[in-house]
Parts: sequence; structure tokens; C-alpha cells
Amino acid sequence: MDNQFNTVQHMMIVPDEREKLLNQPTRAYVRDTKAMASTPVDVKEYPNSYAFIVDMPGLKLTDIKLQVEEEDVLVITGECRLEKFMKKYKRMEQSLRKFMRKFKLPADAKQDAISATFQDGVLTVTIPKLPPPEPKKPKTIAVSVA
Repeated sequence: MDNQFNTVQHMMIVPDEREKLLNQPTRAYVRDTKAMASTPVDVKEYPNSYAFIVDMPGLKLTDIKLQVEEEDVLVITGECRLEKFMKKYKRMEQSLRKFMRKFKLPADAKQDAISATFQDGVLTVTIPKLPPPEPKKPKTIAVSVA
């Protein structure tokens, strides 16, 4: 159980220090940081896969983007502009709803088989695991007479 927790914890750590240095607090950086902090994600581990469950209320399938970036980082983003609804309101304090999370993929993730489904405002990303490596068999070395 402890090993599973460590694997999940490792996925939650994203190499973001480099981005912080390159993106000194700009509006976009602050907005992305807020989006990451406000997007809760449940991570489940099964014997053959991982599942990431993300609540993304108000978004449509076309508003969501999944990518695997360099350094094996899974990026989940979603953005919904609410300006189209502004005519119906006397006052509207939110004009943009943005979701973003980044996860370091574990070494056993089968990246070419990642899939996702979206239903009723919930995104489920499934990441199959690679089969465990076969144990190495001892190699017999022939000894010759000198």
C-alpha cells in the first residue's frame, strides 16, 4: 500500500520550477496557477492501470485538451468562456472558467494507450500500465581451459 501511495505522490509532483523562472508572474502564469490550484483530481490505481477523475462542470468536449509533454508530463486543460451568456445577467463576475492540472507520468505508464472519456462534466483519463519486466534469468558463462 505504501508503494502505491509513493507512486501516486510522485505523479503529483510536476517539474514546474523551470516554468516559474521562465514565466515570472505574468497574468497568464497567475491564471494558470489558480486554475491548477482549483482543479481537484482523484487518482486511482488499479492492477493494470491508473485513472484520473476530473470534475469539469460547464465544459463541453471541445473545451478540453489532453497532452503528454516532454519529460512525461500529462497536461489536462479546459477552458470555457462565459461571455456568450452575459446578455442574460445583470452582473457577471466570472467570464472565464479555466481548469488545468499537470502530472508526472510513472515509469510504468503505457503512454501510447492513454484514453479519456467525458460524461456529465466528469473527465476520466485512463492510463494503462506496461507489463512488469520479466525477471532476469541467470546467464551461464562457459569456462574454457587455458
